[in-house]
Amino acid sequence: MPLLIVLCLTGAPASPAAAPDLTGEPSAEARRDIPHDYLRWYQAAARTTPGLGWNVLAAIGKVESDHGRSRAPGVRSGENSAGAGGPMQFLAATWAAYGVDADHDGRANRYSAPDAIYGAGRYLAANGATQGGRHLRRAIWQYNHADWYVRKVLDQAARYATSAVLAPAVGGRGIIAARAALHWLGTPYSWGGGTAAGPTYGVAQGAHTRGFDCSGLVQYAWAKAGIHLHRVAADQYNDGPHVPRAALQPGDLLFFAHNPNDPATIHHVGLYLGNNRMVHAPQTGDVVRVTRLAGEREHEYAGATRPTNPHPA
Repeated sequence: MPLLIVLCLTGAPASPAAAPDLTGEPSAEARRDIPHDYLRWYQAAARTTPGLGWNVLAAIGKVESDHGRSRAPGVRSGENSAGAGGPMQFLAATWAAYGVDADHDGRANRYSAPDAIYGAGRYLAANGATQGGRHLRRAIWQYNHADWYVRKVLDQAARYATSAVLAPAVGGRGIIAARAALHWLGTPYSWGGGTAAGPTYGVAQGAHTRGFDCSGLVQYAWAKAGIHLHRVAADQYNDGPHVPRAALQPGDLLFFAHNPNDPATIHHVGLYLGNNRMVHAPQTGDVVRVTRLAGEREHEYAGATRPTNPHPA
């Protein structure tokens, strides 16, 4: 019972999760890596499916065919060994159901980049991607039935739009911690899950889920920056000096409490990203995601801490 009391977050089932708030202007990596026409098509296709980030489409295009540049079988003609074809790698049967004539040439062609990209948006939306959170993760999994694929797509999506969620900072360790947390976007919430080494199976309702709880995620992120934090959110509150809200920098820990005036009631923690946003592991049934700072937790905001000197591991 004591373990269940001190670990962050309630065990209540989650309400439907909001979409990871990753969209915005393309990052420097996106502008460097994505051909101009493809970038324009990804952004235009996303506008037809509100709630689906253009960068998710772009990440799938990168993983599947390097934005049409791959010379692997099936990208430009024919099919690969699995029967997939085109820059977004559609099976013929799936394309027949979700194909789009985006270039208005009179036919839906999976080898046409705009057709394929719009078709991918339509397919992801049909599988719940526009509902965000765990629905987005499941929709990407439907695209390719592998957990590594989901993680790779979400990681690439974050890098393509990190300029929209991660503000620059004076210090370097906070940026390292924030990027480390963003690497695990879409990872399931697991009560008691996560260590400084990465995601783990949790306890109680998290026993069968490999992932992070809120304090496990921030402990992992700051370990990547060379600082060892306590494991429990309420203890992490004293792992560095407290920071006024007006002076927040990326990587700062944000705390939420049942009584914001009593640090002993802290039950949740996230990492500040800048631009009034944070990354956190919200609750059972949800996934690691980016949200507005505080948001629905505004009334529980208890303060912020900037981790400093390492504790003995």
